[in-house]
Amino acid sequence: MDNTASQQQIAPETTLLDLLLTDNLLTKEQGDALVEESQKTQQPVNELIEGKNLVREEDLVREKSKLFNIPYIDLFGRVVRGEILNVIPKELADNYRMVAFNRTGDELSIAMVDPSNFKALEAIEFIARKNRFRIKYHLTSLSSLKYVIRQYESLSAEVEEALKGAEEENKIQRSMLKMDEEGFEEVVKTAPVSKMVSVILRHAVEGKASDVHIEPVGDETRVRFRIDGILHTSLVLPKNVHQSIVARIKVLSNLKIDETRIPQDGRFRMVIEGRDIDYRISTLPLVNNEKIVMRILDTTSNLINVDSLGFEGKGLESMKYNISKSHGMFLITGPTGSGKSTTLYALLNMLNSESVNIVTLEDPVEYFMKGINQSQTNAEVGLTFAAGLRSILRQDPDVVMVGEIRDNETAELAVHAALTGHLVFSTLHTNDAFGAIPRMIDMKIEPFLIASSLNVVMAQRLVRRVCPYCTKEIGIPESLEKEVWDEIGLVSKEIIPTDVTLSKPLKFFRGQGCVRCENTGYKGRVAIAEVLSDTPEVQKIIVSGGNMIESLKIEFKKQGMFSMRQDGIFKALRGHTTVEEVWDATRA
Repeated sequence: MDNTASQQQIAPETTLLDLLLTDNLLTKEQGDALVEESQKTQQPVNELIEGKNLVREEDLVREKSKLFNIPYIDLFGRVVRGEILNVIPKELADNYRMVAFNRTGDELSIAMVDPSNFKALEAIEFIARKNRFRIKYHLTSLSSLKYVIRQYESLSAEVEEALKGAEEENKIQRSMLKMDEEGFEEVVKTAPVSKMVSVILRHAVEGKASDVHIEPVGDETRVRFRIDGILHTSLVLPKNVHQSIVARIKVLSNLKIDETRIPQDGRFRMVIEGRDIDYRISTLPLVNNEKIVMRILDTTSNLINVDSLGFEGKGLESMKYNISKSHGMFLITGPTGSGKSTTLYALLNMLNSESVNIVTLEDPVEYFMKGINQSQTNAEVGLTFAAGLRSILRQDPDVVMVGEIRDNETAELAVHAALTGHLVFSTLHTNDAFGAIPRMIDMKIEPFLIASSLNVVMAQRLVRRVCPYCTKEIGIPESLEKEVWDEIGLVSKEIIPTDVTLSKPLKFFRGQGCVRCENTGYKGRVAIAEVLSDTPEVQKIIVSGGNMIESLKIEFKKQGMFSMRQDGIFKALRGHTTVEEVWDATRA
């Protein structure tokens, strides 16, 4: 059969679901739930499968290749020669999600993400006629395609080109002291500086970084990306462009360029790959210079569901049961960067329906959710969490989400809301689930009010996932294995997951490093958590006081729950993460 996309017969949408069920990539229960949701929302099953991240991306593309009868190609690790890559201009490759990756004689191999994109097919046919190519089509994943597209231009190459332009002008640094703010603003808008900043920001988004650090180090400026919670140096620039880059970011954020003595905060938005990306900016004066940190917020990204975040077992059951209640407080605790906000959004998404009025007060709004009323604090005009929450309660809400309980006033209002018929979600900064209640008492909330209003308190951390493409079974040192067995010994045998193998020596997994995970051995993150439900026994402990934390831990064990460390161990035994990651995340 001639391998042209125009001859492909696309099967009905449910066929993809049938393939996934046949190949055991989805369970029958998951399939039934998808069909039911599709009927309710009128959203195609295929879109639901992709949006919920239920199937690994490469596995999903392999199934699609069967559906379209087009061969699958994995482009990760493949280096494409420039003369082949440039057969399709970068702009077309970006717009139509297709690349040329091989040529044999007059046969050109093309990889596409969507073979039903007729505009893309027309563009390829035009190129084929012009160059007298025969086209061989392949199906690939979006991640795989992006790996090759990045070969059009690397971060260092793009920035190096911009640096040459800056050096030729040779006036960026020298103009610093001579120009007033308005004049200098024009300088930092020049092509070299502007391009350097835009390239750094774009590569940060493409690399799925959560933060960008731009900092002076000796005679250089270092650019670091935080990916999966770990900082990586991505670029080193000459120090003489540092102030120009800082000034360019200040211009974008509407900050004062000439104010270098005090910290400043701002934000701006850019459209990258058709997505609205928000950047939260923080400047910090250092000795003779400034550092900038940018938090990247992808406001249009697909919301992750609680199952794919890593919650499971009785903990997940408790979470789902407690959000079904008509009132009460749901608290999530953990340090900054532990995924609390993502979990809150995933829970709100489960409650989001036309019959429910959900109002949030956040600092800042990280994801925009259709059907939810989202408000953002603004300390400059007095819109604090406490002031905003007071106003929200006059908006006839069913569900209220307060980004964080920081003070006594906010805590009092949140408890009051939970006691008067509202379901309240919020976060606290405590190390574990058991410390949340003493923390609320420290905020002058009466124990009997906490006992009456609290539904559930959970603590969570994020640990890095083992890369599924280069995972390998390993053993661990005897001393560490003894610690693991000691922790497992604290778990009642009847609640140990049935899919976990406990035999000596214990078998764990680690990524060996590959092009997909940039040789780190990790790709993505998974949550580990502990969930404490507010039972009558917990209420008695709260009201009676005494050695509260120890009593809560005993009751927690009676509820048949895992601690964060135990949850992490079982995930490590399944190959989701490593013991080292769990120990680092749960170290006291």
